[in-house]
Amino acid sequence: MTLTQLGAAGILALLASSAMAEEITGDAAKGEKVFRKCKACHAVGEDAKNKVGPILNGIVGRAAASEADFAYSPAFEQAAADGLVWTVDQLAAFLEKPKDVVDGTKMSFAGLRKEQDRADIIAYLATFN
Repeated sequence: MTLTQLGAAGILALLASSAMAEEITGDAAKGEKVFRKCKACHAVGEDAKNKVGPILNGIVGRAAASEADFAYSPAFEQAAADGLVWTVDQLAAFLEKPKDVVDGTKMSFAGLRKEQDRADIIAYLATFN
């Protein structure tokens, strides 16, 4: 690994640890039920594979558009270039209104209206970090 790669890896590790330091207030068991709305396009777990959307293992604290084997839209590539990291707060905002966080996303999901549903699904996703 080059010095630049080591530095980038260190920065990503710091970002991930700060995202995990955010309080996750949801109920993972309830979040698993809410995640059913996402299963048509996303997968989590040991045998997860990319679908229309990327797998979401390790999403909490991960840099946007960083799933290696997924072809992201230009909107997500730009969000990643702008430094978007999936902190708890960013995930909550995205899950509420995806197009407000990543303008131009191809994701057709309108969002989750209930704050508790968003908290629960984030708690569930965090179990796969």
